[in-house]
Amino acid sequence: MTTLLAIGTSKGLFLATSTDGRRSWRVDGPHFPMTGVYAVGIDKRRAAPRLLASTTSSHFGPSVAVSDDLGASWREPEQAPVAFPADTGVSLGRVWQLTPAGPDQPDVVWAGTEPSALFRSEDGGVTYELVRALWEHPHRTEWGAGFGGQAVHTVLPHPADADRILVAMSTGGVYRSDDGGASWAPGNTGIRAYFLPDEWPEFGQCVHKVTRDAGEPDRLYAQNHHGVYRSDDDGRTWSSIADGLPSDFGFPIVTLPGRPGTVFTFPLAADGERWPVGHRCRVYRSADAGGSWEALASGLPDEPFFPSVLRDAMCADDGDPGGVYFGTRSGEVYASRDEGDSWSLVAAHLPDVLCVRAAEV
Repeated sequence: MTTLLAIGTSKGLFLATSTDGRRSWRVDGPHFPMTGVYAVGIDKRRAAPRLLASTTSSHFGPSVAVSDDLGASWREPEQAPVAFPADTGVSLGRVWQLTPAGPDQPDVVWAGTEPSALFRSEDGGVTYELVRALWEHPHRTEWGAGFGGQAVHTVLPHPADADRILVAMSTGGVYRSDDGGASWAPGNTGIRAYFLPDEWPEFGQCVHKVTRDAGEPDRLYAQNHHGVYRSDDDGRTWSSIADGLPSDFGFPIVTLPGRPGTVFTFPLAADGERWPVGHRCRVYRSADAGGSWEALASGLPDEPFFPSVLRDAMCADDGDPGGVYFGTRSGEVYASRDEGDSWSLVAAHLPDVLCVRAAEV
């Protein structure tokens, strides 16, 4: 079995592969040189896995490319695959998220964009159409822009019910649909927005990332702009699970596909101090759905460490035992082949790492 690790950076896409149980890696790239790769999807629902890459060129603008041969070649349609209709009066900034739907919708792929919108593809991610109901939601005019822009950065289809979809955005918070995207309601009860006059609003939270538990599909975890939360009702209400962490600020939050209740995060000191707590490179893991946390450091740098890890720059694969990965803004990529117990360096001196995705292929 080959493990594929896709590394999106500010200057292209790098593909790392391991054929020896993730003990060593071969890194190829860059694909799309001098292009920002903000999202990668790995779609294993077809005979040959399909890679999807969101590219943003300073000259050609944003696009989505597709590969059916693990990156040996790429294609994109002649017309922009993701584009806002003319009547919206806006243009696409970039695609922030590419998410295949469940196995009962084998050709459906979701794309989250900047400005905050959701697009749906019915041809495996080659072309997309705007989900009008979210774009026309009455709250949209009040959604703000986080430090990285106004964007839908999380798309979570429910694995057991194709009609249930959750998205998250900065800023705006969590929104849920129970009817396949025909209507949307905010799901932010319990998430604090300390930077607003009303710290507990219906919407307007700066949610950084949301992920779904491997064993309990209605259990979700969120990393907020100061705050780490769990929901046990598919994102309707949330409670804090930050106790035991050195800080409640950060960007990524990741679950292991094969380990229910196991969740990882990478705390930073604060929103005004965006480096690891104590200047130490530490991943934190909970094996009890956020009830307690432990610091993971074996194999990670022990000297003062200042780079941050962005919201999509941490991921897990679907191996057994599970692999966990993260990339830094200074171009290092680390991997664990034992669910976080120990770590090794995959690559260094890459451009700024924007996203990572991994799978057994």
